[in-house]
Amino acid sequence: MSEREFNAILLEATDEGLSSIGDTPKQALYFLLEEKFNIKKQEIPYRIADFEDALEKIFGSGAMFLEIIIMKCLYEKVGQTVHLCNPNDFSFTKYVKAVKHSYLEKNELRTRMGSVSASRLSYAHLCEEN
Repeated sequence: MSEREFNAILLEATDEGLSSIGDTPKQALYFLLEEKFNIKKQEIPYRIADFEDALEKIFGSGAMFLEIIIMKCLYEKVGQTVHLCNPNDFSFTKYVKAVKHSYLEKNELRTRMGSVSASRLSYAHLCEEN
């Protein structure tokens, strides 16, 4: 499993999460992201901090609702639990980076050691600065 595969999963989770606002509003949001913030849908996994900032500028404090839904969708797809060392310093971007790191690390170990040993890795840490 590669970074490209994780990015595809993240994009799918993002699309599913944004579907919670309805299909027409979701399409309008993608249009606004591209036109106003210069973020194309396919670029979201590579520009997650910009995406988070854009959501917050568009929705204000309501952006957190969408971010949580996207995080839940991502969790359902990759099954990575995140351990929060400092819950007060939590952000959508940090969560995504931690899950990505854990996902890639777990899949690297799975490749090297076999799926049984790697299956014991079940959570990511948000303790380090990314």
